[in-house]
Amino acid sequence: MEVEDTAVRAYRWVISGRVQGVGFRWFVLRAAQRLGVRGWARNLWDGRVEVMGQGTLSMLHDFQEGLHKGPLLSRVENVEKVEVTSEVSTFKSFEIN
Repeated sequence: MEVEDTAVRAYRWVISGRVQGVGFRWFVLRAAQRLGVRGWARNLWDGRVEVMGQGTLSMLHDFQEGLHKGPLLSRVENVEKVEVTSEVSTFKSFEIN
């Protein structure tokens, strides 16, 4: 289990609900910085927010919990998650795009 917890993984999340115009990406940035998650967050044209995150399984678990909550003014309705293997170890920090 120790090896699995230290293995670096990457996930892509798409969050829907009231997640644009409420500070959601900045909330995600602060959570990523606090947890040491690398990647990015960006608004999508259809009102959703897309997040790419890379870190250990425990880091990403805690990060995902934050994505389900969001900031005070948000209303998260759905969080879709897909594991990404092609972009692992390409992120140096966390950015808002």
